Amino acid sequence: MPGFDAASVAESLQRVRDRIFAAGGGADVAVLPVTKGFGPEAIEAALAAGCTAIGENYAQELLAKRDAAAKAEVHFIGQLQTNRVRQVAGLVDVYETVDRERLVHEIARRQPGARVLIQVDTTGEPGKGGCPLPDVDALVAVARAAGLDLRGLMTVGPTNAGPEAARAGFRAVRAAVDRIGLAVCSMGMTDDVEVAVQEGSTQIRVGTALFGPRPTP
Repeated sequence: MPGFDAASVAESLQRVRDRIFAAGGGADVAVLPVTKGFGPEAIEAALAAGCTAIGENYAQELLAKRDAAAKAEVHFIGQLQTNRVRQVAGLVDVYETVDRERLVHEIARRQPGARVLIQVDTTGEPGKGGCPLPDVDALVAVARAAGLDLRGLMTVGPTNAGPEAARAGFRAVRAAVDRIGLAVCSMGMTDDVEVAVQEGSTQIRVGTALFGPRPTP
């Protein structure tokens, strides 16, 4: 049995919101529950706690939870292989990790007009994906020309360097969001919520803070 239910997730969600407010953010900062690694019951608990959207990282896992996920707005927040787009097209409402031209064109082909965010690489860490900051404007132009509904930018902070190490990258992404004239700045997770909010995040992505440690696979 999972170590959470709708009531405990609602309490945890309030604690996350308290952290957002303490960091200077307001009710307009969205909290995206990350349900990867948990069963469909995490999606159900998040929805019962008042959330309307969830974040998933893996195509196969999303497909396995498609019945529960269909009740939510689904954000794909993991690295997406081009050949997986056809499997999740129609299940995903927002693709947050668009980072290369091939992925832009495949999403546009499989799900015309899809809502997307461009992921920006601010750490240089292998395996995280992301478009280098100097290349963002070119990818923005490609996404718009392909007819995608570009909503904003997304980034992931450093893995083990501590929250403060994310600040410079978060600040640079927020500046790009403002310069390009986008609405969404998706940055910040459980460990660096405060820094992300201070640097202008409009959406944080949290899993552990809501559901506890992920089960061992």
